[in-house]
Amino acid sequence: MSDASQGPGWWQASDGKWYPPEQAPGAAPASAPTGPPPSGPPVGGPPVGPPAGYATAPPYGAPAAPPMGGNAELADWGVRVVSTLIDTALIFVGFLVVLVVGAILGAVSNALGAIVFILGYLACIGGSWYFSYLTGLTGQSPGKKLQGIKVVSEATGQPIGGGGGIIRIFAHIPDGLCFIGYLFPLWDAKKQTFADKIQSTVVISGLPKQSFSADLFKA
Repeated sequence: MSDASQGPGWWQASDGKWYPPEQAPGAAPASAPTGPPPSGPPVGGPPVGPPAGYATAPPYGAPAAPPMGGNAELADWGVRVVSTLIDTALIFVGFLVVLVVGAILGAVSNALGAIVFILGYLACIGGSWYFSYLTGLTGQSPGKKLQGIKVVSEATGQPIGGGGGIIRIFAHIPDGLCFIGYLFPLWDAKKQTFADKIQSTVVISGLPKQSFSADLFKA
């Protein structure tokens, strides 16, 4: 507002004052300032996906995809039995060697033969525990390496650790009750023994079969 016109478009009102053009009667209102478009999907439009290179997280509570990739599949019961028989045969051969050596030394000295027999017997038990330790640490005992199968965690697809392998010895105790647990993979959907269910493990096949060598006994 002014007492005199300030330029083109200024107009004089009935009160004798001059007003700018935007205050003239019938002038269009000033438009709102424009800015960047709001982020997010338009109302009623499809949801915006994640940026390229990023995977969409599974819905809350949905089961995770199994970690076993490649050609891995659940091992058949017969293959598992063969691998167990191989491990048992290796321990038994060691025990026979102890018997022969103990008998030879026993002919020289009864005490010496008894000592060798006791130490050899303990060594065979230790070998059995070592095979279980390997099963937990690497997923494979010597028999499993020869058969191309592996014990892994059902959740991670990885071996359960050496300690888990030792615990597996005791987890197999329910399997020995009338051997029902050892037969359970024949009809179980996941081909699990009771020990597998206790430790949440599965046995997978499809791994390369190793030849018989000293590497079978290495971690």
